[in-house]
Amino acid sequence: MIRVTDRIQLHEHELEEHFIRASGPGGQNVNKLSTAVQLRFDVRRSPGLPPEVRARLVALAGRRLSGAGVLVITAQSHRTQEANRREARARLFDLIRRAAVAPKIRRPTRPTRSAKKKRLDSKTRRGRIKSLRGKQIAVD
Repeated sequence: MIRVTDRIQLHEHELEEHFIRASGPGGQNVNKLSTAVQLRFDVRRSPGLPPEVRARLVALAGRRLSGAGVLVITAQSHRTQEANRREARARLFDLIRRAAVAPKIRRPTRPTRSAKKKRLDSKTRRGRIKSLRGKQIAVD
């Protein structure tokens, strides 16, 4: 079991890893070794995710989510498989943690009477200042 948050735990078998050839650093090894990791996690079939977290994770995943509901994360910035594997898992767990946080509900508010009065007074004052900028009429 992998503990992501206090409430969310994932089984090791839910994560599927494939190692592919990376295009990043690695010198001559980049053509010979498969150091990049492609981590797959089936969001829709995971028993460890509560339904509300699952819905937020689907929304957060965006293009990384396949049509079948599988989240695909590719990590290839490091030279070793193990470092790329750690990075891919960290990115997945970070995404799940962000989805676990429920968004604050916005409660619409209204300005107070004094705030309205203050706003209108400042507009009136500003209008008077601007009216003084007009052409001055010469009195003979």
